[in-house]
Amino acid sequence: MQLHDVWFVLIAVLWIGYFFLEGFDFGVGILTKALARDERERRVLINTIGPVWDGNEVWLLTAGGATFAAFPEWYATLFSGFYLALLLILVCLIVRGVAFEYRGKRDDAAWKRNWDTAIFWTSLLPAFLWGVAFGNIVHGVKIDASKEYVGSFLDLLNGYAILGGLVTLFLFTFHGAVFTALKTVGEIRERARALALKVGVVAALLALAFLIWTQLHHGDNWSFAAMVVAALALVGALVANQLGREGWAFLLSGVTIVAAVAMLFLTLFPDVMPSTLNPAWSLTVSNASASPYTLRIMTWVAAIMTPVVLVYQGWTYWVFRRRIGVHNIPA
Repeated sequence: MQLHDVWFVLIAVLWIGYFFLEGFDFGVGILTKALARDERERRVLINTIGPVWDGNEVWLLTAGGATFAAFPEWYATLFSGFYLALLLILVCLIVRGVAFEYRGKRDDAAWKRNWDTAIFWTSLLPAFLWGVAFGNIVHGVKIDASKEYVGSFLDLLNGYAILGGLVTLFLFTFHGAVFTALKTVGEIRERARALALKVGVVAALLALAFLIWTQLHHGDNWSFAAMVVAALALVGALVANQLGREGWAFLLSGVTIVAAVAMLFLTLFPDVMPSTLNPAWSLTVSNASASPYTLRIMTWVAAIMTPVVLVYQGWTYWVFRRRIGVHNIPA
């Protein structure tokens, strides 16, 4: 295995980590409209992710930075071709962060209601758009001989990519619902479990259709194994949720995301961005990568810094591990 192959795997791991972690806080943001019945319950929901949401986004920054440094051709084509979608995601992430910080700055119902609306939409849109983006990456886009994207924005809204967007939207919402059940007590916990069942069933049907479609067009034995793991884990998460085993439900919903995203990268390799115009014009791990010297430097930096980041993030989750409820929120 060469260094560009190693970095393809590392970037896949970074995206898997990002979707595992940010997936549930996107889900909680979406559920602020469906689960919370008053201001105190909305505070409970937001407080479940308050200490961790910004740390979860470190994985996105690292994945983007690693793609830029390890595969500059991939980064350039991706960000020029998906410019509008990625810009919209970026704006959502900025507004979402501002909403978390500012909604409690004034004791005014309209002020908080507006920020709550911002949290809902800026959680929902990225949850959908990430699926659209990765659906297009796996499906392939119009790349010419110069490695430039020559399609339009509407070309990105094909059936496969939209189905991918719906899968990530419902899967992240399910992941957020089981996380809420795991982190709360009282009525909101019971409502989270009940909603997780409904959302999880829809997510399972959509994910099954998307993964089978992916396997039939791009898959091999390894991607088939990942698909089976994702399907079994999702069924297991639904069963665990019904049995009240919320820790297992959250773990298995996370395994579903891990296996599903791993399947996408397995079907992609050795391409990083296939061309639908001519397979010879596709971006691959070899023709889109940086120089071996750059990859060697990056490998040393990653080997030193990755354990530090993992330890710090694990410590954060351990400190804020307790369940919370409305009794923790001042009236």
